[in-house]
Amino acid sequence: MLKRHLPMAGHTRGNRLPITCELKCGNACSHEAPNTSGNTHFRDVANAAISRRAALGLGGGLAAAVVVGAATLQKAPAAQAANGFHPTGGGKLPFEAIAPVQRTVDTVTVPSGYDWAPIIRWGDPLFDDSPEFDLENQTGASQAKQFGYNSDYLDVFSDGGNDRTGFLVNSHEYTNENIMFSPEYLKSNPKDVIEAAIEAHGLSIVDLKRGGKGQKWEYVRGGRRNRRITGSTLFTVDGPAAGSDLLKTKDDTTGTKVLGTLNNCAGGTTPWGTVLSGEENFNQYFVGTGAEAERRIGISPGPSSRRWETVDPRFNLNNEGYANEANRFGWIVEIDPEDPKSTPVKHTALGRFKHEAGTAVISRDGYAVVYSGDDERNDYAYKFVSRQKYRKGDKKHNMTLLSEGTLYVAQFNGNSPESEIDGTGDVPSDGDFDGWGRWIPLVKNDRSLVPGFTVEEVLVNTRLAADTVNATAMDRPEDFETNPVTGKVYMALTNNSQREAGGLHEANPIPGNRDGHVIEMTERRGDHAAERFNWNILFLAGDPAQEGNHAYFDGVPLDQVSPISCPDNLAFDSEGNLWVSTDGQPGTIGYCDALHKVTLEGRNRGLVEQFLAVPADAETCGPVIHDRDNSVFVAVQHPGEGGDWGAHTSYFPDFVPEGPLKGDKVAVPRPAIVQVFSTTGNNGR
Repeated sequence: MLKRHLPMAGHTRGNRLPITCELKCGNACSHEAPNTSGNTHFRDVANAAISRRAALGLGGGLAAAVVVGAATLQKAPAAQAANGFHPTGGGKLPFEAIAPVQRTVDTVTVPSGYDWAPIIRWGDPLFDDSPEFDLENQTGASQAKQFGYNSDYLDVFSDGGNDRTGFLVNSHEYTNENIMFSPEYLKSNPKDVIEAAIEAHGLSIVDLKRGGKGQKWEYVRGGRRNRRITGSTLFTVDGPAAGSDLLKTKDDTTGTKVLGTLNNCAGGTTPWGTVLSGEENFNQYFVGTGAEAERRIGISPGPSSRRWETVDPRFNLNNEGYANEANRFGWIVEIDPEDPKSTPVKHTALGRFKHEAGTAVISRDGYAVVYSGDDERNDYAYKFVSRQKYRKGDKKHNMTLLSEGTLYVAQFNGNSPESEIDGTGDVPSDGDFDGWGRWIPLVKNDRSLVPGFTVEEVLVNTRLAADTVNATAMDRPEDFETNPVTGKVYMALTNNSQREAGGLHEANPIPGNRDGHVIEMTERRGDHAAERFNWNILFLAGDPAQEGNHAYFDGVPLDQVSPISCPDNLAFDSEGNLWVSTDGQPGTIGYCDALHKVTLEGRNRGLVEQFLAVPADAETCGPVIHDRDNSVFVAVQHPGEGGDWGAHTSYFPDFVPEGPLKGDKVAVPRPAIVQVFSTTGNNGR
């Protein structure tokens, strides 16, 4: 545990940290992409796509104001301004965009007129009987009663009334033991270190209080909703694969009970008040057997990097009775934050893969729809539509909606000739990177629609099933969010540095796509349950000032936009503006990760403005925009991850560098939830 072998050392782009690759995703980029199906190629259907588009009555995306390539846009801001572009401002949360922040700056940087404060940090005690955070005496038992590590998905709720009480829900993606524990503790207490790490995963539900609307929130120790859900919490399993032989182990011969949730990344809040969380890079926790289904999900033979198998035999799939243990992870989980005694659920009907997000919305006809991306190079985008309809006010019924329905995978088709998708980033002659798509059904209720697969096989080995139906391989589909004003759907594609020129198509048009992009989708007839959609690329990310950049922002002059790279989590404000947090800017464009506002409608469509930056080596996660309350919330994940014990690159949020201990303050970086608030009280209303 003292010194990790880092396969990505010397192979990352720019300043990307090899330790982040190791801990976050198990060095996914150092391995062959698990998808070897050949589904990156959609040029075979490019010409047919144009004629079928007319036959289906599907239009393209919104056309750009002018038809020019990225290089031309850089040279012609005056012409663009004459076409109606004006710098933005105003809105319910007005701010002047900040300049990008150098990657070594160790603070949260916010616009003029705003300030920030942490609400809760890793290790803060949640219950009346929780031990105080003690850096040199961490155990599984203590961590199970404290706020978890590496915060990701976040939502913040007010109880209404006088707006003085509320709660937050936050997921904890992974752990970095080298900056959580001293070298002496790592060496002397290996079992405690692993058990504490297991308990530091999962989710936290935490009660909040404040003086009144618009003021700073504080967390409530001993709050009635306070809860830790960890790597050892009991879950039930439901849906068509529940009870399948593929889910049974020696500890659970029913295939309906699982201990723990792992690598919880983005998620979503349902219209009925529960929280969904996606189990993402769960593969890295297991020792594999070499089976093809394991390879497709990214599980490798040999010791795991985390060595949890040395403490708990279920993490070694070679151990007798545990061959299926990994099949019990990789799901969307549902939690009722209002009931701390409830048993959380893993929903097999939504498929098993590296879930990023679980965004729920109600369709035009009342069905529950959940969008989710599979965060892997060259993997897919998915949608689930419930069999039963949503009943307003009937939470008990609504909590069954994700147990049965239709699981779809997306196919994207472009409108432009093959010759125009040439990898330069130049906009095609029709004015947009755009096209139409369809949702291909994989399972409908309890019936498989994939030849050669049973329903259980489709749901447990969803990637293998999707490979067979010609789904579109994407550039790491991450968060999905639906616009509360327009109903359009947005998908963040973080990057794909290994996409080759021969595998381009209009939805993923950049080879070696290091900066990523965001796609806007319009479901046919505005119905989230539809099986056809239009799409267009809202922006190709990047820093327009850097040589060879492919940046494109739907016609906005490139000298007006804030640099942005590696879009990850998405959110919306009450006016329907998109907010994008990033994961990887230090390694691609050299700046701290950040949160940006993106205008979607009107003459400023495509304008990107940076609102904040997180501290050194940190990632911006889980943005929540309460513009009517003068507040923005973010989870600051893995601050100081590039450092080591005694050589930290961050001391966020305590900033006490004389450590490792000074009084009751801990001089190590601690992932935390941050509230950014207006200091002027002017929210534009």
